[in-house]
Amino acid sequence: MGKYQGMKPSPGRAVAAFLAIAFWVLPKGFVHALPEEAETCLACHSRAGGAPATTLAGFDASAHKGLECASCHGGAAEAPHAALPPPVDCGACHASAARGIKISPHGHAVSAGAGKKPAGACLVCHGKAHAIAKVSSSRSPASRSRQVGLCASCHQDPAKTPSHLSRLRPVSTYAKTVHGLKAAEGNAKAALCGDCHGTHDIRPGIDPASRVSRNRIAETCGRCHESESTAYSSGVHGRARAEGTKEAPTCTDCHGEHDVVSVNSPRSHVSSGTIVATCSGCHASERIIGKFGLPAGQVTSFNDSYHGLAASRGLTRAANCASCHGWHEILPSSDPASSIHPNNLAKTCGTCHPGAGLSMGGGGSVHSHLSKSASNGNPASFFRLFYLVLIPLLVGGMLLHNLIDLARHGLGGPRASLKEDQGGVLLNASERAQHAVLAVSFLALAYTGFALEYPNLWWTAPAGSEEFRRWIHRAAAAALVLIGLYHACYLAFAAAGRERLAALLPARRDLIDPLRVIAYNLRLSRRLPLLARFSYIEKAEYWALAWGALVMVATGAVLAFNRFSLAHFPLWVIETARVIHLMEAVLACLAIVVWHFYWVIFDPEVYPMNWAWLTGESEWRPLKAPPRSADPESPREK
Repeated sequence: MGKYQGMKPSPGRAVAAFLAIAFWVLPKGFVHALPEEAETCLACHSRAGGAPATTLAGFDASAHKGLECASCHGGAAEAPHAALPPPVDCGACHASAARGIKISPHGHAVSAGAGKKPAGACLVCHGKAHAIAKVSSSRSPASRSRQVGLCASCHQDPAKTPSHLSRLRPVSTYAKTVHGLKAAEGNAKAALCGDCHGTHDIRPGIDPASRVSRNRIAETCGRCHESESTAYSSGVHGRARAEGTKEAPTCTDCHGEHDVVSVNSPRSHVSSGTIVATCSGCHASERIIGKFGLPAGQVTSFNDSYHGLAASRGLTRAANCASCHGWHEILPSSDPASSIHPNNLAKTCGTCHPGAGLSMGGGGSVHSHLSKSASNGNPASFFRLFYLVLIPLLVGGMLLHNLIDLARHGLGGPRASLKEDQGGVLLNASERAQHAVLAVSFLALAYTGFALEYPNLWWTAPAGSEEFRRWIHRAAAAALVLIGLYHACYLAFAAAGRERLAALLPARRDLIDPLRVIAYNLRLSRRLPLLARFSYIEKAEYWALAWGALVMVATGAVLAFNRFSLAHFPLWVIETARVIHLMEAVLACLAIVVWHFYWVIFDPEVYPMNWAWLTGESEWRPLKAPPRSADPESPREK
């Protein structure tokens, strides 16, 4: 019997003997390839042995299959154990990982838990102690194919996650990102939790040593996005960050954190439809602008420009901040390599406007030249001021003139503008057709034009999309040009047209008649002026229309054919054309309402309307036309 003589049989020793026989008798591979001393350990650590039970299921395929039990369970090499063996310390072999987990929130949380051992933090992620698979194996909970689910097991459970993290729902939001979607598709290169946050040395984002701290995030993202990271580092934002400017934006400030989506997605913070708002976070901040001396009003001037207005209406093809300044390697305009350096502007604008030979002309910045609200002393600013003075004077004069005429009706007596010829055909068929085309095109131009200029006003909604408004506006402009050319031919070659032109040519009396009319309406004169069929009232409107149409067509062409304009004109010409185009439109609309509508609609002598535009016949009916001899002291004048 030897050394076994005198030993009392026990259930544990019976199990151990059975296992020992099984290892020798059963075919190789049918049982687990256990360490040599495993049968001795299992004699006590089986379910029937009385000591803390364990199982070695999966050990033969684990990362530790070549190790003896005592390699991890130090102090347990001798049986029976002289004392309670110390807890398993994974750091004895995995020192680097242990140091990382020790300082991480995971290490703190697990090791501080009731009854948790130092190795407990490792087992949470790597699985059962005796079946830990290599991370490269798909069986490992920490493998790349299962890593997101592993993190979700805690970070999707509010009971296991700090409240500030559970509110952010990091795993569910990650699943919708470009990284999460690629990972779900099985893309081996998709960024996972550990790629950004680390594996063992995970630290909070506020820790400067964290991979996702503001100082290191560009480095972390650069592991996959190397060219973008390099470009960012050489740009103004990257340089400022490297110099310690904590406000300088980094990757997550523009792209987001757990909500990073493809730049082509409307949900992206840097999509063509949202990037202006993203850049505005800093470039419209008074604190940032004041602290770092950034140019003020850049966002406002962009929003007031054609590009900004088009972008606000959802036109994704419109140029935005990145279109001109670039994405990652953003450089100041003073840098010769900058896309907005004066020497490079033509090339930058040429990406959207081929052949654009952009010239600043009178100086200033692109923002100030393109913005409708900027003022930089160039011709556009002069014309803006000119119209701001001219429009109130002209429209105010028209309104005053008509109010005085209306008041004269209320006071009784014949009106001052009594016509020499009250009957006959006023407009022939050709002229009525021309008037119809002009009226329709004018109304369409006015509505779509102001809808393009002020896209967010409630009454512009029926005008549809920006693209639709633009095409309707241009179609109406084409109709205006065509009817203008037809009218010019009508005046030149038709007998009725030549007669009409002769009657509408300015005459000396057109300067005197307004004074006589006003004097009579104010009762400063008792003489009743007798006006011509086409008096200063019709002539002022006709020639103002002709002049306004020429100005609108010319300035509109500069804006519509922008490629040609950018290639041949300095930028201030385009800006000036836009100012004049808008101001002339305002003046024309006000003149129609105040002057034209009064004489054909609101004038008491034709109210509710002068139907000559439909019938062609004059319907001028003076309210009170005294007999020629009724008032010898108030002779009429020609």
